[in-house]
Amino acid sequence: MECINAKYVSQKISKTRWRPVPAASLQQPRSFATGSWDNEANQVCVWTVGETGMVGEDDELEGDPQLLCECKHGGDVLDMQFLDQDRLVTASSTGAVTIYKLHADNQTLSVAHAWDAAHHYQRASAPCTGVVCSSPDVVSVGEDGRVILYKADQRGVVRVIENADSSTIHAVTFLQTTKVLTVNSIGQLKLWDFRQQGSEPAQILSLTGDRVPLHCVDRHPNQQHIVATGGQDGMLCIWDVRQGNMPFSLMEAHSAEMWEVHFHPSNPDHLFTCSEDGSLLHWETSSGSDTPSFLQGRNTSVMSRSAAAPAGGNQSLISAWLNGDSSKGRLETTHMLPSQTLSVNSLDVLGQCLVCGTDGEAVYINRRVPV
Repeated sequence: MECINAKYVSQKISKTRWRPVPAASLQQPRSFATGSWDNEANQVCVWTVGETGMVGEDDELEGDPQLLCECKHGGDVLDMQFLDQDRLVTASSTGAVTIYKLHADNQTLSVAHAWDAAHHYQRASAPCTGVVCSSPDVVSVGEDGRVILYKADQRGVVRVIENADSSTIHAVTFLQTTKVLTVNSIGQLKLWDFRQQGSEPAQILSLTGDRVPLHCVDRHPNQQHIVATGGQDGMLCIWDVRQGNMPFSLMEAHSAEMWEVHFHPSNPDHLFTCSEDGSLLHWETSSGSDTPSFLQGRNTSVMSRSAAAPAGGNQSLISAWLNGDSSKGRLETTHMLPSQTLSVNSLDVLGQCLVCGTDGEAVYINRRVPV
């Protein structure tokens, strides 16, 4: 807990994202962006970690985050992703998808391009609920059930899957260059391949019998067939999209809605989740136990099964993240925040640095996450 730095920002924070560092760089991230919601005037802000870059021991930036620049945002920020080091994409409750440009020289933020009302109903706008970027591609999803593909440097829209879903699509992630995975409000994952025409998904996965809304999804950074989801019931699910249509593992993570799940981008044995219940959890697989990883863990109750196992039969146990020897794994969870009462809406992790935003109008930063 001593590593946590709280910054009160006078606005409810819906999204937090670290600004990427150069791929070849070993440095820790030094700035992050926030998006707000449920405020009279919403904003996108960029912050620097530390006071004018003062460096302390171990090349750590010291002091509170300082506001670098800000820009007005129409509607609530419902999602946000960095396209590259200098461009940031937001999803709005107005249905718009907007690219912001960060001008590092004069430390300002401006709108580079916006697709207004990209998501809409017949006579009204529909909230854009999620965006994902793989430069130059941007994909958005919304309450209107559309999946839309853009090129960041093109004004028009590249592809629209009009009737991708009859329910709200809550989140989207890239699996491959031409494939994305969406999660919806009736507990389904749908795989879309932009090389295919029409509005039919290449694959549908779901929790059998349950129609619990799924709110978030993230792909394992090294093994694209492994994904994690979280939803309204607070359960963490691990899926292997290659095998079967059901999750391999279900873990009781939170007592309320899970808003985000993220694998650590360079050490995916670590995973992080945050929730409406005011908690942020760090999940870690480590060696040194004879019990399969998914049957161990603090603060968790775990069910693990093979999707291919016959009902009522001997269900094989799958190792954590389906990657490694199940006899040597262990899953542990750690609470990353002091006691909270208001929702933790968003988190991001890069290097040893973690940032999260809350309805308590606070941003929490930990620059020494043990990964």
